[in-house]
Amino acid sequence: QLRVVESGGGLVQPGESLRLSCTTSAPTLDRYAVAWFRQAPGKEREGVTCTNARGDSTIYADSVKGRFDVARDNAKSTAYLKMNNLEPEDTGIYSCAVDLYLGCRWNYRFDNWGQGTHVLVSS
Repeated sequence: QLRVVESGGGLVQPGESLRLSCTTSAPTLDRYAVAWFRQAPGKEREGVTCTNARGDSTIYADSVKGRFDVARDNAKSTAYLKMNNLEPEDTGIYSCAVDLYLGCRWNYRFDNWGQGTHVLVSS
């Protein structure tokens, strides 16, 4: 039902930062959990971040703790993934998933997905 569009991917060097955006067609984002997933070449899709509807609690994959952060602008119905100190292992297709959950867990069924945006971390 919701339209979800990611943007902001691209090529960056190791150690640099990148911010991804997840824009939705929802009138406001304050009732939706937002999760970011990624899929690296040859690997299964994995959860990166998972944020509750209030936007005040986020779980992170161990591999990105301390480097990635999230934010949202409810008025713009947009969520953000700020990626700092990027590593080659962060390379992959990043997808945003949104749904009407108060909390957020990796195994929740998300029915609203974006098309994904490619992040390539390479020197």
